[in-house]
Amino acid sequence: MAATTHKMFLVACLVFLPIFASADTCLGPSVSAETYTTSEVTVSTETVFIAQFTLTCKNGLQNVNLYAEVAGRMIPAVKTSKPNEYQISITDEYKALRSGTYEAKFYDEESFSALKKAKRNNEDSNSVTPLFSINISHSGLWQGSYIQSEFVAACVAILVWWLAFSAKSKLSP
Repeated sequence: MAATTHKMFLVACLVFLPIFASADTCLGPSVSAETYTTSEVTVSTETVFIAQFTLTCKNGLQNVNLYAEVAGRMIPAVKTSKPNEYQISITDEYKALRSGTYEAKFYDEESFSALKKAKRNNEDSNSVTPLFSINISHSGLWQGSYIQSEFVAACVAILVWWLAFSAKSKLSP
């Protein structure tokens, strides 16, 4: 009796496993995105790219696990507290992320595993179609003025001290 129950349970698991294991795919994705990039060297030590976006699927799929490929790096997209809103961020040295337009390609779990497999096997990764992409425009970094304000302030302080010392020495015999 126990052996038949065990076999029936095994058969039921095998029948229902594909139903529970199958993941839905976002059909007809619609994306609304905002991007930010670092603009000044003086207020940061690295270049930062941030993309925050809302994803809407025609088939009503929500909370999709997304992964991004930006500038040759593969990173997960983080879900925010708002529904269907995600964010990615990338940081690197100024020399590695120069000015220009960077394409962030987004993949669901299935296409991301296909992308990793293609890269692992040294195949063409362009054969894997992303779910959608976002362009991140980086205008470059403002290096600041040629003379730093701290240097100007130190020069003014030395000049004021020298003028005060000169005036004092002229007054004293």
